Amino acid sequence: MTGRLVIVGAGQAGFALAAKLRALKDERPMTMIGSEEVIPYQRPPLSKKYLLGEMEFDRLTFRPENWYPDNNVELLLSTYVEEIDRKAKRVRTQDGAVLEYETLALATGSTPRTLPASVGGDLAGVFTMRDKRDADLLMGEMRPGRRLLIIGGGYIGLEAASVARHLGLEVTLIEMADRILARVAAEETADAMRAIHQAHGVVIREKTGLHRLTGENGRVCAAELSDGSTIDVDFVIVGIGVTPNDLLAQDCGLEVGNGIVVDEFARTSDPSIFAIGDCAMLPWKGKRIRLESVQNAVDQAEAAAAIMAGGNAPYDAKPWFWSDQYDVKLQIAGFNMGYDETFARPGAREGSLSVWYFREGKFIAVDAINDAKAYVTGKKMLEAGIEPNRAVLADPAADLKQLLV
Repeated sequence: MTGRLVIVGAGQAGFALAAKLRALKDERPMTMIGSEEVIPYQRPPLSKKYLLGEMEFDRLTFRPENWYPDNNVELLLSTYVEEIDRKAKRVRTQDGAVLEYETLALATGSTPRTLPASVGGDLAGVFTMRDKRDADLLMGEMRPGRRLLIIGGGYIGLEAASVARHLGLEVTLIEMADRILARVAAEETADAMRAIHQAHGVVIREKTGLHRLTGENGRVCAAELSDGSTIDVDFVIVGIGVTPNDLLAQDCGLEVGNGIVVDEFARTSDPSIFAIGDCAMLPWKGKRIRLESVQNAVDQAEAAAAIMAGGNAPYDAKPWFWSDQYDVKLQIAGFNMGYDETFARPGAREGSLSVWYFREGKFIAVDAINDAKAYVTGKKMLEAGIEPNRAVLADPAADLKQLLV
């Protein structure tokens, strides 16, 4: 194909699509549209090494600025697409510019959920953590001795807590559910991560929601909690999940659910339009899911690139995730949706642990906390369709390699 490809979104998925197409010697003209003012970059280090001051922004960019003109990729920054005209095959940006396409890729990502103004969400000092701008704003707040409230006990909130404690802040984390990680991990994983954070001085208050934030002179200064207590705060980080950016797709009549619905080839209900990354709702083992991970953004983008370049292999998602907190690496292979049984196994190192998930007796995922052997073994088993020997799992002295025999 020689017609123009327009990529809406300049994050991990959008860049991976462009880079893979060029690696496949696909020479079609290409325009990538990004809403930020900086060239495409990695986001995971933003909330860790970048925020800690251990990594300069230049080290986060995928490629130097000259990569784009050198590879015939037109890069439009600080630009938003406001409308897709599917019939005419063109997009219109916020400044009225119109770009024609033969193929369109939506890599629009997701947006952090925010607190409503009615509970103080519009006060200064209330932040979310998603992009470079968020990280730069938080850098000015992360000073030793300051009081931080984190709302939400998922991975975003826990990672923010670990960075803040590393920098010497006083941290309180509230979670309205019965426990942290309630939506994404088993009790055994949550118990281990809670203990790690409490050992580092984080105050974790579960079954505790936010009633409202209060402010002085327009800036947050306190939080009234659902249990009737009030705590003084200097700033707040909100980590209550994300919403897929699917409004453009919805407005132009594409099928959407919890994201933009795609088939196994990353095509939307319009065969000339693809959707990849966090915004896409893809088929997986008879269900439709969204995978919010760097791994999926890259893998799905590269699979879509191969299709665009003339291939016909469907995308077979193999979910894996990771989270770095303090000196702890949590690695996850598989997708634990719908699990009905778990099995916890201590690792060889002190404090290491793996949690094995089953649904209707079938192995579906593993969490590994400072246990690389369990993660690698579990990932290989999932990819090969091997069921673990329960006797081996139950024996802490057994070598996990036996599970692969």
